[in-house]
Amino acid sequence: MKQPHRTSSTRGFSRAVTLMQSRIRAGSEGRGFAETRLLTHWAEFVGEQVASVATPVNVSYGRGALGATLTVLTTGANAPMLEMQKVQILEKVNACYGYRAIARVRITQTAPTGFAEGRVAFAPAPKAPAAPDPVMQDRARAVAKGVANDDLRTALEALAANVLSKPKNRT
Repeated sequence: MKQPHRTSSTRGFSRAVTLMQSRIRAGSEGRGFAETRLLTHWAEFVGEQVASVATPVNVSYGRGALGATLTVLTTGANAPMLEMQKVQILEKVNACYGYRAIARVRITQTAPTGFAEGRVAFAPAPKAPAAPDPVMQDRARAVAKGVANDDLRTALEALAANVLSKPKNRT
């Protein structure tokens, strides 16, 4: 008896995580990371402040030693700050594993630019918002002028200013 043909519900599309999961796992295991979550969710484990100045590079296992060594990369100026936070970083990283997998944290230093492997990613400074065009603001106020509710009128003015400031020749 012939089985009925099953139609796919994804219509040929796959989730991005399923496409990249094997490559991420292979790359992270090559550096000793048994848990890829430590790499992908680094900021959640150690906090935004530490994650903005440091990145995990390697987990190495010594011969006969209990526990592994986590190597964290940072710039020279931030190394003393991270050195004082080693115990907290160690506790947070071991919470990721669920047991005391990491015994030591080693801080390495490099310049913010340099070799591809030795680069610490820093977030750029937030850009200052551009000064709004007064003509556009007047047009936006005219659009929302008949609305009685202050909150709704303010929201509509912001929406109108955003729409009016976009280039007209969008494709």
